[in-house]
Amino acid sequence: MYNLLKEKSVKTKKYRRINSEEKIKALQKHLMNKEQISEICQNLDIQPSVFYGWQRDLFARGAVVFDKKPGQPRRDRSEEQVAALEAKLAKKDQVIAELLEEHIALKKSLGVS
Repeated sequence: MYNLLKEKSVKTKKYRRINSEEKIKALQKHLMNKEQISEICQNLDIQPSVFYGWQRDLFARGAVVFDKKPGQPRRDRSEEQVAALEAKLAKKDQVIAELLEEHIALKKSLGVS
């Protein structure tokens, strides 16, 4: 009996990666062409929950498309954070320089080398 179980191979399903262009096309088929989700999912060999996840992601992150104004480069949030951190660092450097200057002046006045 053990040999029968050992010989029986378990089939594993290989998952295929679907790129962003294919995802957008699938979402367009449903939203613009009114195709049934079940048909789209069957053609792509995916579960409907995967399709609904793509749709949820699209609506959650879709606002980024409308944030950019024509002719203006889109400023990323990380760029703003970097600029703020650089300004903070410059202020700290200035404070350290002032403290060292006072420290050196104090050492000279006390005659300590």
